[in-house]
Order: sequence, then C-alpha cells, then structure tokens
Amino acid sequence: MNKFKERITLNPVMTFLILILITIILSGFLNLIGFEATYNKIDVATGEYTVTSESVESLLSLSGIKYIFTSTVSNFTAFTPLSMLIIVLIGIGIMEKSGFIKTTFTILTKYCKKYTITFWLVLISILLSIAGDIGYVVMIPLAALMFNYGRRNPLLGIVAVYAGLTCGSGVSLLLTSIDSEMMRYTLANATNIDSSYTLGTTIFIFIMAVAVVLIAAIITIITEKISVNSVEKYEYKEEKKEVRIGKREYRGLIFSIAAGALYVLIFIYNIIPGLPFSGNLLDYTQEFYIDKLFSYNSFFSNGFVFIVTIFFVILGLFYGIGAKTIKNNNDFCEDLTHSLDGTGRTLILILLGSILINIFKKSNIGTVITISLSNIIGSFSLSGIALIIVLFLITAISSLFLTGSVSKWAIISTTAVPAFMNNSLSPEFAQVIMRFGECATIGLTPLLAYFTIYIAYLEKYNQNDNPISLFRTLKYQVIYGLIVGAALLLLTIGWYLIGIPIGINGFVTT
Repeated sequence: MNKFKERITLNPVMTFLILILITIILSGFLNLIGFEATYNKIDVATGEYTVTSESVESLLSLSGIKYIFTSTVSNFTAFTPLSMLIIVLIGIGIMEKSGFIKTTFTILTKYCKKYTITFWLVLISILLSIAGDIGYVVMIPLAALMFNYGRRNPLLGIVAVYAGLTCGSGVSLLLTSIDSEMMRYTLANATNIDSSYTLGTTIFIFIMAVAVVLIAAIITIITEKISVNSVEKYEYKEEKKEVRIGKREYRGLIFSIAAGALYVLIFIYNIIPGLPFSGNLLDYTQEFYIDKLFSYNSFFSNGFVFIVTIFFVILGLFYGIGAKTIKNNNDFCEDLTHSLDGTGRTLILILLGSILINIFKKSNIGTVITISLSNIIGSFSLSGIALIIVLFLITAISSLFLTGSVSKWAIISTTAVPAFMNNSLSPEFAQVIMRFGECATIGLTPLLAYFTIYIAYLEKYNQNDNPISLFRTLKYQVIYGLIVGAALLLLTIGWYLIGIPIGINGFVTT
C-alpha cells in the first residue's frame, strides 16, 4: 500500500501545471455563465461611493492566451519572491560557508531547550511582519539551518516558521505599512457616517500584543506536540559529533558581532528623524512614521532586502576573517555563491507559482468571490457576536482566493465598516477582525506568492526519493490555521464581551 501511495504522489511541478490549466478553464466557464458581483467602491480621497461591477475575465480566449504568453517572462523577472530570495541567499551563503551560522546556531541550540528555540523563531517570524514580506526569504532558510545544526529535523523548522509567518501576518505590535494603507479605507468609510471620526497609530496595540504572544505559543505547542510526528522523517547519515568551539571560532564571533553592531547602529541612526545628519532613509512625503519607513516609494522599503543582505555579508565576512576561514578574496567570492548552488528546482517552482498567481489575478475570480462574500454582511441584519463571526469567516474564506490585504479590505470595508458602526461597533475593531481572519487561512493557499519558497525548501531537505506533494505541504499548515483561527476568533469575541480598549484611543464600540 505504501509503495502504491508513493507511485501516485503528484510532483509539485505537475500540480502547479494542473492548477494553471484549471484556472484557465474555470475562467472561461465562469465568464460564459456571467459570474459577476457588484459593490460600492469607495474613493479614499473624496469618500464617495461608486457602484462598481466586477466580472470574471476569460483566459480561454485568444486575448487570454495572448496575455499568458506575453506576460509570463516579464512577470517572472519582476516577481518579488525571486529577486528577494536570490539577494538574501547571497548573504546567507557567506554566513554559512564561513562558519558563522554553524558556530552561532551550535551555541544557541546547545544551551537552549527545544521549546525555547521554536518559540523564539516563531515569535521573530511574527514580529517581522512589520518589515513586510522579507521574513519569508530570511526566516525559512535560517530556520532550516538552525534545526539542522541543532540535530533536529529541518523540515520541522520550515513548517513552524512558515506557520509563524502566515498565521502572524495580520498581527503586529506596531502599525505596519499595510495596516496604515488599510486605515485609509477604514477612515474613508467611517467618516461617511461620522465626519469627525479619527484613527491613531496605536489603536490596535493592546489586542495585537496579546495576539502575538498567543499565536507564538500556539504554534510552538503544535510544532512540538503534533507536527514533530507528522512531517517526513529526517535522518543524519553521519554519526552525531559534538562541534568544538575554539579560540578561533570565538574570535570570529567577536569580529562579526562588533562589525554587525556598528552597521546596525549606523542604520538605526539613519531612520531616526530630527538628529544631525540623521533620518536619511525616511520618506518625508508621508505623515505617519511607519509610512516614512515602509511606504512604497521609501528608500528603506525598496532597499531593505539589500540592507539585510549586506548585514549578513558583514557577519559572514568578519567571522571568516577572525576565524581564518576566509583567507583571501577568492574564498570570499566563493562563499558568496554557496547558497545559490542547486537552486534550479526552486526557480522552476517560483516560475510556475508566478504564472499561477498572475493568471488567477488576471481572471478576476478572487475579486468577484470576495465581493460576493462581502455582500453577505449587507444582506442580513447582523449584530454583536454574529456580525463578528461572519466578518471573520468572510475574510478567512476570501483570503484563499485574494491574498492582498489592502485590495481585500478595499472591498470588504465598504460593507463591514458601515455595518459595524450602525451596530455601535468601532471601525477599527472591524479592521482587527479582518486581519485576524486572514491569519487563519493565508498559509493554506498556493496563491500566496511566498508559498513557492516554503515548498521549495521542504523539497530541498526532503530525503525521500519522491518529492513532497504540494497538497501535503498545505496539509502541514491546516492544523495551525484551524487552531490559531479559532483562538483569534475567541479572542475577539472575548474582547467584545469584556469591552476593554483594543489600543490607545482604540475601542470595541463607538
């Protein structure tokens, strides 16, 4: 029976091809039957509503086929996960080859318990949501290496960190650029009902602080109690040998920490406004500080991946100099390319993932589904807990088909915010529920751009002759999504019943 199952395991590459074909056929069918939806589109600048209809665009047509062929190359080269991964891997490569990662992770895993390592990896993954999507390209490779050097299953580290990145994508101690962009829609809808309504940058901080710790704890427990027994086994072929950390290794760490600390201090100084020659990385055309950091046009936002890569290169280089593992320029140049070896399969997966996401977005299926779901809120006289649950579920379901938070909230907010305010619930509470709903399911869809990195790294460390199937990689995440989603839903209901503020000048009710 097991051999039969192995034979029918569908390769992820083939699965992506099938999903692409299904999307093309489905778009043609839905276009043929006239699948469409209408909603009130809001102009955030004027607050005016415009009745807008969205329909499915057929890709099973001459124009659709032309689009697929003409956009594939340009879309792939502009696909953010591809460029981010390649650049970050350069920094990780030199850290690994020089010995910095081996020494650092050996020390950490030697003196820290398994639960502690998992918890902090997950917590850091959640907190990195403030920096956008860079967590996916940094934490997934590093988690695999940390578990590997700690003599634990690297597949387990990848699964846990991906759960942290996705289940924690909608929570943050500080206001993220995505939250700030969503607030524009929240406020535009709110001021149509109450022209004096205002929103601050700390209105979510209390409930988010609880959610961050709650999610990190839940994912850690699931990982160590359930996932540890469900992911593919990983066996070390060589006997376990204790890594010796000598004077050279400690000297390398001192060199790297000193150089890295200096780099970080210079970097921090350049994001602090108001000091002499400081704040050079900020976008002063923005109002909120978080937007000055992470607005689409800011130097910090556009250059953050490269900033992190340079930091990794500095750590690896100075460790190599101190530990004498980098003796000349040839060693340095060889180390830079170390992590890029054997990335051919990863590139294929990213290519197919970019095609699937591109054509699904072009088909408009996700947008029409989201509009149809959001109209449910206005179709029934919901209030209190029922309204909270419906908004949570609508967001969770629509996130499987439309992964962009801002584009999703632009649609849902036009019905959710008025419904909440008409029932004496605050618009900021509606935005929190929407973000929590995303956390439950965003890791369960191959339409998430960074899913390809997750599955590529699972394949990289897979020791089985057959590849890990795409649906099995999603199955790993189901338990995380269900339990975290249920916990966040109960958290919002509990907060509603208690009625305490969700943040500074942020409330459950109006």
